[in-house]
Amino acid sequence: MEKRKILIHLDSDPHASVFDRIVALDSGADYVLSYAPVSPDQVRDFVHGAIFTRGPKDLHSTAIFIGGSDVVASERLLDEVRRYMLPQFGLRVSVLLDANGANTTAAAAVLLASRHLSLSACKALVLGGTGPVGQRVVRLLAAEGARVRVGSRQLARAEAVCRAAEGLALGARLEPAAAGSESEIRNAVEGRELIIAAGAAGVILLPAAVRRVSTSLRVAIDLNAVPPPGIEGVDATDKAVERDGVVCYGALGVGGTKMKIHKAAIAKLFVSNDQIMDAQEVYALARALS
Repeated sequence: MEKRKILIHLDSDPHASVFDRIVALDSGADYVLSYAPVSPDQVRDFVHGAIFTRGPKDLHSTAIFIGGSDVVASERLLDEVRRYMLPQFGLRVSVLLDANGANTTAAAAVLLASRHLSLSACKALVLGGTGPVGQRVVRLLAAEGARVRVGSRQLARAEAVCRAAEGLALGARLEPAAAGSESEIRNAVEGRELIIAAGAAGVILLPAAVRRVSTSLRVAIDLNAVPPPGIEGVDATDKAVERDGVVCYGALGVGGTKMKIHKAAIAKLFVSNDQIMDAQEVYALARALS
């Protein structure tokens, strides 16, 4: 008899996300066991509880989802989860990391961009490129062969992201760009066909005056749903809306694709017990869905 699908939800926040629990149930999990706040030193017991309660042939019906608003803290949880699996004995379960929606949001943004541009030949700018979502967008675009300019108000942080991404994407073509003042933003935008804004909520990263005079820009994607928009003049609900000759997406316009990817990723966890789904794996799934 097929075992019930149990998702173990580890959250680094004080309270486990209601959003993540509901989506998991809507994605095919029979039960969601949520725990919060979870620290790295607690992970071993959760993993052992997952892998020792069912035989190897039934472990595809148990999976782990790592959430929380602090992506760095959740990445530490993923490291610990990996550490305590016992794959040599077939004792492991599949794992999805999507803290703060960073992986599914980045995958959705890059997937939507690919519907309008050839990413392998694209010149892109990621504003807010040093944040959790921005860094993932940078890596995914670089892996697709795009020439990626990483924009940040602090050039040193953009340089650090470029160095890290170069180590993850072989042959990555990356360059840092200061994007604090309007003149710096104008320089960063120059020659870019794709701009994805993934900065903090409530901060205008690309003023309308700069966007409108960018003759090379073809696609603009803003991932901030909190007013004011990250890309001024792009509405949160925009979904392939043309503005000033540019195809625009707002955060809510990206949201439908993000949710489709999120649900598909949860469902895939229960196909086998050997999957670790981080940004690149989530993006591969997104491409398979399109």
